[in-house]
Amino acid sequence: MMQKNDIINKIRQYFGLNIYETKVWLALLNKGIASAGEVAEISGVPRSRTYDVLEGLEKQGYAIEKIGKPTKYIAVKPNFVIEKLKKKAVMGADEKIKVLDNLKGTKEYEELESIHTSSVSQIKREDISGAIKGKSTIMSHAREILENAEKEIIICMPAQEFLDRSRLFSGLFERLKSNKISVRLALSGADEDLKKIADRYNVKPVKTELKSKFFIIDRKQVLFSLTDTNTDDEEIAIWLNSDFFASAFASLFDLTLK
Repeated sequence: MMQKNDIINKIRQYFGLNIYETKVWLALLNKGIASAGEVAEISGVPRSRTYDVLEGLEKQGYAIEKIGKPTKYIAVKPNFVIEKLKKKAVMGADEKIKVLDNLKGTKEYEELESIHTSSVSQIKREDISGAIKGKSTIMSHAREILENAEKEIIICMPAQEFLDRSRLFSGLFERLKSNKISVRLALSGADEDLKKIADRYNVKPVKTELKSKFFIIDRKQVLFSLTDTNTDDEEIAIWLNSDFFASAFASLFDLTLK
């Protein structure tokens, strides 16, 4: 059994409740049906605050007010609460996506693009490079530059990580191929993983012993990881927007595969 303080902290984290809400909900779950006074006694939350907290939990779907007097509350099953929160999260995400999509048609968005285009036009292309931290941020940037490829992309990475990131590559290769963009994969790992990738994406990967992760786009841009992606440490990658370096890097890659 978890210690009381441990479960309180976990519930707060998972459900986004404050300390009083967590204690009151746990007390109500413990009783099933209880009055504010009973909940206050079990939870240790001041009785003057318990009434407000119970009303708040009722509005959020954690409790139901029982018909009759005296006023009592019924605990909602945790599974029902989780399902409701999941639906709420999906609806919230959908609404946020709609807002962001609609933003592209506004004057404010056009102004942002104009400001950025104006500033970038004054910067040397090779200066638009930098360090990127965090696996998810790195892969998001990788998808962005891959989607903007015009002729060729080269990807080198562990096959297992490639499979783990299937959502990132889903649909991407089809669009690239439809635009007649060359897709080359060099993957390390088990043969069965390479076969899964070949079957799923209709691309024939080359097996390599290179323990690296990098992306080369049009021999103009390179994004390569500086850290071992198998460790728990924060991943760091370098993005270089340099024709000279990217072309040389791609040529070395070609020689390695030969």
